[in-house]
This record gives sequence, C-alpha cells and structure tokens, in this order.
Amino acid sequence: MRRSYKFLMRPTAHQQAALTACLDDHRALYNAALEERREAYKRSKVSIRYGDQSAQLKEIRAYDADQARWSFSSQQATLRRLDKAFRAFFDRVRKGATPGYPRFKGRGWFDTVEWPKDGDGCRWDSQPEHPAATFVRLQGVGHVRVHQHRPVKGRVKTISVKREGRRWYVVLSCDDVPAEPLPVTGAVAGIDLGVASLVTTSDGEHLANPRHLAATADRLATAQRDLARKKRGSKRRRKAVARVAALHAKVRRQRLDHAHKAALALVRGYDVIVHEDLRIANMTRSASGTIDAPGRNVAQKAGLNRSILDAGWGVFLTILAHKAESAGRELIAVDPRNTSCTCSRCGHCAKENRLTQAAFACTACGHTAHADVNAATNILRAGLALRQAAQAA
Repeated sequence: MRRSYKFLMRPTAHQQAALTACLDDHRALYNAALEERREAYKRSKVSIRYGDQSAQLKEIRAYDADQARWSFSSQQATLRRLDKAFRAFFDRVRKGATPGYPRFKGRGWFDTVEWPKDGDGCRWDSQPEHPAATFVRLQGVGHVRVHQHRPVKGRVKTISVKREGRRWYVVLSCDDVPAEPLPVTGAVAGIDLGVASLVTTSDGEHLANPRHLAATADRLATAQRDLARKKRGSKRRRKAVARVAALHAKVRRQRLDHAHKAALALVRGYDVIVHEDLRIANMTRSASGTIDAPGRNVAQKAGLNRSILDAGWGVFLTILAHKAESAGRELIAVDPRNTSCTCSRCGHCAKENRLTQAAFACTACGHTAHADVNAATNILRAGLALRQAAQAA
C-alpha cells in the first residue's frame, strides 16, 4: 500500500528563515510560470506546457542566484503543480462545471514544497548514526531535526515540507507499506453518522461527537473581533492573524485525533462496516438563495451546516477507509435515501415515522427504536444485500 507519514519538524531560527525563503522562492517561480502562460495565450493564443517551462529552469537558475540554491527537482515539482491546476481547470470547462482559473499565490496561500524523490535534493533520516534524534536533509536548508513519533514503514518515495501557522511539518509518501491485518471477529455493522452522536452502530453503540469548534467558539470569536480592529499591514494584525490560525489549527488537530480513535474502534470490532455514501458538500450548501428568491430558515440551516462540518464526517470516512484497507476489513457505501424514515422491522417508509431527532415509531407496525439505531440497521441491511449481489455476480 501507499501511505503518508506526517512529522513535526524542530528547525533552528536560521533553518526557519531558510525554509521561509524556500517557500517564497518557489511561490515566485509558480507565479512567474502562471504569468507566462497567461500572457502567451492572451497575446499570441499560444499554450505553454510543463515541458516548455521545465526546459527554462537552467537559464532561470543561471540568472537568479536565489533560485539556484534550491533543488532542481523541487522546482520541477512546483511547475508540475501549476500544470496540474491547469489540467483540472480544463477538465472542469469540458464538464460544464464552474471553471475556477488558476490564481496567483499570495504569501499566505503557498505553504508546501515537494521533493519528488528521496535522495535528490533531500534525504530522510540523513543522520542515522545519531542515537536519539531523526533528521531530514533539505538542499539549501541543512539537516533539520524531526520529531518522529512512530516508525516509518515501506520505501520513502517523496518528501514534502508544509508550513501550518508557526509550525513546520515534513510529510513522507511511502510505497510498499505492508498491511497489518487484524484478527477476524465475525461481526458486521452498519453505521449512521450524525450530529448528536458522531457514529451510531446497528448494535446500538454511540460514539460521541465532541463538538470541538463549539467548545472553542468563545475564544475564537474574541480573537476574530480583535483581528477585525487591527489595521491591515500592521505588525499587530499579523500577530492577531496568527492567533486565529492557531485556534483553528488546534480544532483541526482535535477533530483529526478523535476521528482516528473512532475509526480504529470500529475497525477493531467489525469485519464488515457499512456506511452511507454521503454528499457532504451538497448537504452543507448555503440556503440563503438569491435576492429574487430568498431561502427559508437560513439561520437554522446555517447552524446545521456548522454542526455537520464541526463533526467532520468527511475526515472520519477518509480515515475509516484507510484503516479498513490496512486492517483487511471490508467497507461498503450505500445509498442514503430513506434510511432514516424506513422501519427496520416491516420496511414501511414515511416521514411521520421519525417523531423527533432521537425517536422513531413506525406508523404501520408500531415498532419503536432510537432513530439513529434504526437507520444504522437499514444501512447494514442494504450493504449486506449489495455484498451478496456482488458475490453472486
């Protein structure tokens, strides 16, 4: 399998300055390449490709000493990143979607540099003889200490450096990572994702939703009000921006940690896990409408959207898929339509069956249950039917 490992870096002050300069120079290269593409098409209707711009790198490095100190391969990766943005743009145009032309990257919108091959301008575990620390060597930066909190398995393929607020991380993409299958349990489960509980299983178990964003809402509101009072471009405003970013980063880490723990508990307990194939982006779309056709219950819908995004369903499902693959578990996604208003005993489907957020009472057979447990049971039944049909085919 291919897996990524993310570790916190411990750069010195001099190395932090070098890492910042590295990001700034790669951002300048990205913006210059974007400008060249735009002007060439605007003036001459000529499309410039990645190969054309990559061939110019030698001349750029010979002319610009700042660019010459960084890895040639990492600069090629930055140009490929721009090429990927253009290919995605043209794909959206062909599909009739909202295109979104590639943008110039401002100082706060370019935070990652990639080295495509370990050993070419970078080296993971560059000082293996060190008894107590791990280092990564980056061309132009030096040997940077890394807080390696778990072993790296497989073969390191690419190395990336990412800035998040005031922290620096190294991200390793590894090939040939061995699977770690868990013992067979013989148990199957359907799971219903919610806001009151993050996960409810068909066995009746509820995994709590910590609501990390709601817990930090007061501190975040204070920090954002303080930010709004600062003058743009001032040193105090930069500090206020850093405080807001730090609060958001903490919430993101808390949400990610809880998702890992919840997914691991499910993978350890069940051989087959069935979940709804949710379209989260559509579910959290704004209900404000337009001036001519304003939406209904906009405040309530905004609150629901905030709660769904705070729960982190998308993050949880992604982590669950990765852990299930590594553990040899089977993950099945089913159509979510009518799972919450269908009786798991008789199959009667009606909106009136769902009395409240937590109560379910079938109007046909009188079956009562927790609404989320009933939905999880329906999800499990649909998943097992899909599995049986696939095996029969």
